[in-house]
Amino acid sequence: MADIEKDIVTSVEETPKTETAKAGKRSAKAVKEAEVKVEKEIRKAEKSDDQAEKPKDPVIPARTKLERRSKNYKASHKKITSKDPISLEKAVAVIKDTSTTKFDSTVELHVNLGVDPRHADQNIRETIVLPSGTGKKVKVAVFSDDTKIIGADLSGVEEITALLDKSQTDFDILISTPALMAKLGKYAKILGPRGLMPNPKSGTVTNDINKAIEEAKAGKIEFRVDSSGIIHMGVGKCSFTDKALVENINTVLSSVKAAKPSSVKGTYIKNIYLTTTMGPSVRIDTSGII
Repeated sequence: MADIEKDIVTSVEETPKTETAKAGKRSAKAVKEAEVKVEKEIRKAEKSDDQAEKPKDPVIPARTKLERRSKNYKASHKKITSKDPISLEKAVAVIKDTSTTKFDSTVELHVNLGVDPRHADQNIRETIVLPSGTGKKVKVAVFSDDTKIIGADLSGVEEITALLDKSQTDFDILISTPALMAKLGKYAKILGPRGLMPNPKSGTVTNDINKAIEEAKAGKIEFRVDSSGIIHMGVGKCSFTDKALVENINTVLSSVKAAKPSSVKGTYIKNIYLTTTMGPSVRIDTSGII
């Protein structure tokens, strides 16, 4: 370090004197600037030496997604012995066996389609009634002038608008008559993002209110592809029998298959996965479905 300091001082002294006082002597200002420059260069050299001598931290490889999971999940994942696609019946038995939650887990179906949702005709959106229901108690609200509708958990224009004015949506499905849809327009920002806005395609805008309530209570659900072309939906509970779950899933897959757009070329149903809440997923063999 002494040699470095000596070289820096020598280089500074050999620099041309731009500011001179009388009789060719350097001014006090120039001397002070030279000293500051020497100190700065010394600190810079010391810093570079410290960085060169400091050993680099060892590169620790990132943990896999499975390694970051909980102990219960890892234990359940070990029960899935095959990585190959399996039949629907076997998949239902496996995911029920690997469910680790203390509550009645939802059975989830995820279908990857070869569609481009940016095209209007490929933005698949359908409604179906599951034969065995969803296993979830549905709270139905009816936006109607009639405040006492059989089967509805909540009804009446004033009562529902009072909730929406507070940005509250204490219901799972909202049904409305076509004549009153204009009054719901101002609440689109509240209902839309939550998937509660009544829509004629989903059967929630209708004059036959009683039928709409009956279907909603029986297990009528709506599904649509997301921006990646994947359908995510619950098809029942782990407490359901294997037969009931298979019937629900086959009903969904039949509807998805029937909704295939004519513009789609190549493979339509790419992958199908079945899982439970917080449980591992299994891949279903699509050979008998496509």
